[in-house]
Amino acid sequence: MNATSGSSVRTQVSEQEWALRADLAACYRLIALYGMSDLVFTHISARVPGTEHHFLINPYGMLFDEITASSLVKVDMQCNKVMDSPYPVNPAGFVIHSCVHEARPDVQCVLHTHGRAGVAVSAQKCGLLPISQQSTFVLPSLGYHDYEGVALRDEEKPRLQKDLGSNTFLMLHNHGLLTVGDSVAAAFLAMYTFENACRIQIDAQAGGELILVKPEIMAGMDKVQKMVTSGLGPQIAWPALLRRLDRADPSYKE
Repeated sequence: MNATSGSSVRTQVSEQEWALRADLAACYRLIALYGMSDLVFTHISARVPGTEHHFLINPYGMLFDEITASSLVKVDMQCNKVMDSPYPVNPAGFVIHSCVHEARPDVQCVLHTHGRAGVAVSAQKCGLLPISQQSTFVLPSLGYHDYEGVALRDEEKPRLQKDLGSNTFLMLHNHGLLTVGDSVAAAFLAMYTFENACRIQIDAQAGGELILVKPEIMAGMDKVQKMVTSGLGPQIAWPALLRRLDRADPSYKE
């Protein structure tokens, strides 16, 4: 049986896992579509429902706009394959993801990027500034992690876990951005907002004196966010994003 075939992989997994695979593959395509990918580097991981502590991650060496539901690799907490796959994985790249999944059982998806604006702001001492509406959704749930070199060492994990805490957003100084969500859609929408807030900041800093959002406006942003999404959270946008992918290239579902 051809392990790269979507139909063959689909017969080996539950319908719930297949739906998760399709969402995660869509997320990879969307990260590429919106200019947040870094060739074959960085990862988006998703926890497979169940008690086995298994995760889906991208095949190493594949561009994000090539990834499909069947090409995603299922691994354990040590990034060992737990299901036959012809594709390679990058255990070193799973260090950040494994420690977040370990500390945050409430998280299904961990999304990490090296977007140009995100890295630029991560190199600024001021961090993310309250200068845009986008930033007001990020700042109430934002942590920072100091750069310790390429994230390859297990000894860094406790510090990553502590700096993320219960937040949705984490800025990795001199490195990039990270978001978490209880669904793939939630992690993507958080990253889209995070990266856009960084792009706006870099653009605004080139133009003159900045106007800061008043502190009282920052209060109660959780309630505001529920109102602007009509209580649907990321699902207010996710179906439309999938329709956009389907119009352009529905092969992510294969």
